[in-house]
This record gives sequence, C-alpha cells and structure tokens, in this order.
Amino acid sequence: MKTICLHFEIHQNVHLKRYRFSEIGTDHYYYDDYQNEQSIAETVAQSYAPALKTLLSMTRDYKGMFKCAFSVSGVTLELLEQYAPEVIDLLQDLSQTGQVEFLAEPYGHGFSSIMDAEAFREETLLLSEKIASLFGMRPKVFANSCLMYSDDIGEQIGDMGFIGILGEGARHVLGWKSPHFLYQSNRNPALRVLLRDYRLSEDIAYNFGNPAWSEYPLYAETFAHWIDNLPEEEQVVTLSLELCALGIFQPLSTHILDFLYALPAEMQQKGITFSTPSEVCEQLRPIGEIDVEAPVTWVDEERDLSPWLGNVMQREALKKLYSIAERLRATQDLKLMLDWYRLQASNNFRFMNTKPGSENAYRGLYDSPYDAFTNYMNILADFITRVRNRYPETIDNEELNSLLTTIKNMGDELAMKDKEITKLRHMVEKLRNAKTQK
Repeated sequence: MKTICLHFEIHQNVHLKRYRFSEIGTDHYYYDDYQNEQSIAETVAQSYAPALKTLLSMTRDYKGMFKCAFSVSGVTLELLEQYAPEVIDLLQDLSQTGQVEFLAEPYGHGFSSIMDAEAFREETLLLSEKIASLFGMRPKVFANSCLMYSDDIGEQIGDMGFIGILGEGARHVLGWKSPHFLYQSNRNPALRVLLRDYRLSEDIAYNFGNPAWSEYPLYAETFAHWIDNLPEEEQVVTLSLELCALGIFQPLSTHILDFLYALPAEMQQKGITFSTPSEVCEQLRPIGEIDVEAPVTWVDEERDLSPWLGNVMQREALKKLYSIAERLRATQDLKLMLDWYRLQASNNFRFMNTKPGSENAYRGLYDSPYDAFTNYMNILADFITRVRNRYPETIDNEELNSLLTTIKNMGDELAMKDKEITKLRHMVEKLRNAKTQK
C-alpha cells in the first residue's frame, strides 16, 4: 500500500532596510517594517489564510484520512505573531486535529548546518522549544532550510535525537534508485531519510496553472492515477512545497485549492493513504542507506548550494557572518541573537545571486546582486561592531573557551533542574488525584 507524505514549508523573507555606510555605528535597527508588514499581509490574504482554512477543512471532512506536515522558521513565527496572529491561530487549530505534524528546522532558516555545528544545534533546539510552546508538540523529524541535506547534516540531526529528516530526491544523488522508499543515514543508521519527489511536487507548485504545460489542466483524479501507477513495491511519495505555492505561485483563480481538497477522496478510492513524516519513519522499514557527500537542496536544476553560495560575494558575506559565532554565543544578548537569526535567513544571500537566469529574480529593495551585497555588508559591519563591543577581542581564546564552557555547564544544570521540577509536578499531580479518589 502506498502512502503520501505531504509537507509544506512556511518561511517569509525578513526584509532589511536601505542601510548606508555612514550609518554604521549610529543606527542599530536593520529592518524595513513597512515592507515586512505589507509582505506578510499580502501573503496571508492571497495564500496562507485560504490555504490553511482549506487544509483545516480537509482534516475535518476526511475524518483522519488526510494528514500533512509543516516546517515554520522561527523568524517567520515572530513575523506572524507580530503582524498576522490569525495565522498562528489557524496553525494551532490544525495542530489540535491530531492529523498534522510540525517539523524542526534552523530558527533563522539559514546555513548553520554547514557553517557552525554548535550554532546549528542551538537554533534547532530553540525552534523545537517554540514549536512545543505554540503547538503542543515537540518535533521528531527535521526539515532543513531549503531542504538541505548531506551525510554530515544527517549525522548532526541523528545526534540531536531526531528520528527522521526530509531531503531532496535529486537525480545525481539517487542514480538508479527511487525516491519512493524510506532510506537511512549512512552515518547514523537510526536516522530515517525521506526523499522528496521533485517532479510531482513541482507539478503542483510550479506547473499546475500553466496552459502551456503538456498535462494542463491537472485534475486530482489524474494525479491520483499517476501515483497509483507507480511500481507496486514503492512505499511512500513525499511531496514537499512552499505553502505560498497555494495562492501565489499558483493563484487562487487556477483552482489550486479545489484540486488539493479533492486529492484525499481520489487517493482513498485507490487505496492510497496520507501519513505524517514521523508515521512513515516509525512504520516503514528503510530499504538501505543513502549517500549524499555534498549538500543537496530543492532549488534550481543543480539542486546544490549555488543559488546562495555560488559567487565570491555570497561566500564572503556568509563567512563574515559566522566569524563571530563563538563570541556572539558568549554574550548571551537576546537583542543580538534576534538580529543574528534574521541576518542568517537564506534570502539575504539569494538576493546576491549572479547565476545565469537570475537576472529577473525577485531581489526585494535591491537593484542588483551587488547592491544587495553592499547593503548587507554595511549592516553586518555594524552588527559585528556591536558584538565586539559587547565581548571585546582583547579577551583571548582560552578565556573565551573557558567562559563558553561555564555557560554550557550552567545551561546543562538548568536543564536538569527543569527535569526535576517536571518530575515533582507529576508527583504532586498523582498525590492530588489519589487524594481526590479517596
């Protein structure tokens, strides 16, 4: 029996304002609030609100048959809490159905997984805590920024205790293999790897409303037929797309939500189910290891890091950003950490993209990739100065490492105390219940 694992990524650009060289050292606020509010309002009206309402109707109308998963970056959750709390409400309503799973990802939707292992761990656990507090569930499966995956990333995720991770089913990774099976990490066999079927995912996200597409118009019945006709032994079809594909990439006028709503009924007729990522990881057996030496992503034909790190400007900006990671951790300054997460966001580096074909790409307020680089580096210069002022470079590495160790030990001690408090609360609750029963 085949099952569909449907995953939606929710990430919004945190728009930086025009920041000139002369402002370095005098202006420590980096964001275009007007653009952020406008962008969120438009995205919610055109996509998030109608899409989430449709998904909520599907969980209720199909009575346990329909399931899906979301990954939401921490910086996006902050924007939604500030500008569109009704989206948080809809996501909470979905979480209460018991048919939706929330996945973990890096808080800033950036590249810490390939740049700084400790920063990666800290922001992943931070987002897990935020997901637990907002939606009442602690993530068990991980979906990296831009679905980035490699053997090294898989090893780190396995060490954090996650049971599974989503990755891109790129042709150069799979070779003759199919993305329609569950795999395991070659570094940590306990970690399950679900691979996205990019063709079927992008048929929905990018091709659906294109009259020039050979399969246009696409009906739910046709899509179900495609999946039903896959080889009988194939286990799982992972469909992963940005939520804004529903309403923005594919306008509501294309009837994309009608197509989505009709899918479960068509799948049910053919004996095809829907499962959350953790259900797939727990219920299916992996057929073998998957080897991914260099990071793969879900963007462009190459499915690599080139849209964000393909030129000297992008690599220099990212290197400079992570050059102060250790000192930033030592400050424990919440305002600095918030800026750090926002500056990590992947769109900051994609605006600097110079790959062929990127000439007409969306660049926010910037006129060119060079303009994006200059503006970002001006902001970064001010940010790095603030970090160094908070934690001067006169402190040598040995003292820094000693303080970082102390901070880590204090964190571990607080975590142990939290566990003890939780145990005591459970004991008190049991005693109260026992007393009430008497």
